[in-house]
Amino acid sequence: MIKSELPHIVSHEGDNNLYQWRLFVSADLAFFDGHFPQQAVLPGVTQLDWAVKLGCEAFGYSAQVATLEVLKFQQLILPDTYVDLIIEHQPQKAKLIFSYRDQDKRFASGRIALKPAVVTTAPIANEIAS
Repeated sequence: MIKSELPHIVSHEGDNNLYQWRLFVSADLAFFDGHFPQQAVLPGVTQLDWAVKLGCEAFGYSAQVATLEVLKFQQLILPDTYVDLIIEHQPQKAKLIFSYRDQDKRFASGRIALKPAVVTTAPIANEIAS
């Protein structure tokens, strides 16, 4: 994923399996520069990056994505827009289901499957010898 700056977080709330952020997507964000000269739009890759960052932080994952599933971009997110990012956690599958919306308007949605954490118990033999 890209390394992007998060938008302004107006509010947030959540519990063990569901988290919601109210975001203000300011026209001042660098992501709008050059992403269509006639009408600036928030790139989909930026939306994915924000969902990965906020979801992994909220639910305690490292940000190592295995796959993206059923990814849909329904409407454009324009500058100076308020959106809700809602992420549902499916711990048994190591998945985050996300959607960007504002009331009845849906902007984007999808599932993020995360790589399982690698647990190492002992250094390998070559590292011990050096």
